Amino acid sequence: MSTQKSPKNKSGIIMLGIVILLYTILYFYHPDKIIASFKASLETLKMIVPILLIVFFLMALLNTFIDEKSIAKHLGEDSGVKGWTITLFGGILSHGPGYIWYPMLEELRKKGALDGLIVAFLYARSIKLPWLPLMISYFGLTFTFVLSFYVILGAFFQGFITNRLSKTIH
Repeated sequence: MSTQKSPKNKSGIIMLGIVILLYTILYFYHPDKIIASFKASLETLKMIVPILLIVFFLMALLNTFIDEKSIAKHLGEDSGVKGWTITLFGGILSHGPGYIWYPMLEELRKKGALDGLIVAFLYARSIKLPWLPLMISYFGLTFTFVLSFYVILGAFFQGFITNRLSKTIH
């Protein structure tokens, strides 16, 4: 077994440094706007922390109880209809901003999940269960059903195309 470590990606640290530097410089020109911006950022952070905690919990479960063979079986090359079903319904049921799910999706990808299933998950997230009753009240049941059907169909095709392109690239 190889003990070679993969190189660390420092782009997050670099971006944080740039943001801190810009905030510091701009504070001298517009302190009131910087303070308002900082407060708005804290409010956003308060909104995403619960979702982020759920995702971290799911990642911990994923790393503790689910191994690569299980991921490959359910979301890998031979997952078939079950993989697509899990992915599409998982995308529909997921909540919060999309970027919150990126770390968990990266872990799934490392453990053998197909790129196309990850794409389908992200695409299917555009259907929001809590918003469906509101959409029905504005646009009607038929419109909502047809739109949701086409979003699911689009998620499938985007994932399918991604899988095909991934095979030709690798």
